[in-house]
Amino acid sequence: MTHLPYVAASYGLALLVGVAFAADAWLRMRRAARRLEAIDPRGDPRRNRKRAG
Repeated sequence: MTHLPYVAASYGLALLVGVAFAADAWLRMRRAARRLEAIDPRGDPRRNRKRAG
């Protein structure tokens, strides 16, 4: 009996968990940026530079 299905499943699961963590981090960063934009009176300095120039 070969162990290939178990090894492939474990690598697939590890990849799936990694992608899920990355997606969660990306979504949390977007939410945090929106919340900061809502409460920060200065706004985004990069955006302000584009408006001034």
